[in-house]
Amino acid sequence: MTILGVDPGTERTGYGLIRVTKKPAFQITHIGHGCITTDRGEQKGERLFSLEKQLSLVLQDSRPDAMAVETLFFFKNLKTVMPVSEARGVILLTGFKKKVPLYEFSPLQVKMTITGYGRAEKKQVQAMVQELLSLSETPKPDDAADGLALAITCALSLRNHQLSPHKA
Repeated sequence: MTILGVDPGTERTGYGLIRVTKKPAFQITHIGHGCITTDRGEQKGERLFSLEKQLSLVLQDSRPDAMAVETLFFFKNLKTVMPVSEARGVILLTGFKKKVPLYEFSPLQVKMTITGYGRAEKKQVQAMVQELLSLSETPKPDDAADGLALAITCALSLRNHQLSPHKA
């Protein structure tokens, strides 16, 4: 199974791609990670269209069996809630159009799953992602590391519970 984790953003949307095998034992393997970027100088509609086009290409190239997307944490930065929620809407729609089963996780769920502690710092999550995927260095940039953390959370949640994909 291939899982794409997506950390929504307007300027940078991080993503991480992993492969999960169950036999002979449960194993998670890093496939890749990166960021989709949009130009600050473009109008909002152009940026959202660019996000959709670039994410469509990632989905087309990777053909994931599932997509994990972070839910919004409203108290983090009230100034960015609307633009990020618009980007999230584009991400959800793009996944739906590509018929990819969608799972959503809160930042707390990701931190709990990856580190065992819901108030873990970003660096702790990144260090655990590096360890869980046996990477030689911490994935960069932060948004891509967050995408990998979402994909790992989805893989472990699917293994431990029978989650149902989000119904659009």
